[in-house]
Amino acid sequence: MELKLSHVSLVYGKEQALDDVSLQLHSPKVYALIGRNGSGKTSLLSLIANYRQHSSGQIMLNGEPLFENSRQTKHVQFLFQRNFDEYDESGEELLQTAEDFIASFDIEAARRIASRFGLDLSIPMKNQSTGRRSMFQAIRGLASRAPVTIFDEVYTGMDAPSREIFYEEILKEQESHPRLIIISTHLISEMEHLFDEVIMLDQGRVVLADDYESVVSKGITLTGELGLVDRFTANLHVVKSRELGGTKSVVIFQQMEESLLKEAEELGLEIGRVTLQDIFTSVTKGEDPNEGQ
Repeated sequence: MELKLSHVSLVYGKEQALDDVSLQLHSPKVYALIGRNGSGKTSLLSLIANYRQHSSGQIMLNGEPLFENSRQTKHVQFLFQRNFDEYDESGEELLQTAEDFIASFDIEAARRIASRFGLDLSIPMKNQSTGRRSMFQAIRGLASRAPVTIFDEVYTGMDAPSREIFYEEILKEQESHPRLIIISTHLISEMEHLFDEVIMLDQGRVVLADDYESVVSKGITLTGELGLVDRFTANLHVVKSRELGGTKSVVIFQQMEESLLKEAEELGLEIGRVTLQDIFTSVTKGEDPNEGQ
């Protein structure tokens, strides 16, 4: 399964939601889609899910244009935080409907995961709490076994133990029924063990797209005497810096040769590793998206 976006843009009126986005996604992999609020994440996912048409560019799935192509759109499932206030149907009834319309849907898997969550499927969805509605959307996505499964912050309202069950089930599903999974999230630190690839958006543009290990291996911190740090990093890609008295700490984001790291150590600079969360906040110059959650 290959999903390819070539120079894709999306315009709402005078607003440029996505600008010249080019990506290649392959299965079986789990992709993190991260970005600040308003960066274009949901807009991008809605195009992949065929919810709207892009303004320019091309979106291809398995070598065919995706928009309004029933041969390919049936392979895509898009799960998001949904309002079930008007739904009289129970969770079980909605699962049966999903089974009728999604060829790959495994209702027994859905029931098993619901049991793990402790979700009562006999209750009408409109009477379920926000967290339990989120559980249901997660279940639908996991049990769909769609070749392209998209989760757009479906964890909203779930408590920490429930989110952990969700993460465990993603890993279990990838082992038993591998597919292309895209997860849009603000809970980067909590979820990064799931990711094979990372896509980072900022103001509608892709600012980073690489495999997870390559991304985190490029990020380091250097700490030491202010003048020494400035001289050593003069020709390096510094994405964040902080000073305290005569000490300076910087975040470097680039591939560092072993010889350069050895030189830093010999100069007495302290070298540290950074997380995907650190890289995200540095590259996008945004606030920590976990703040306030």
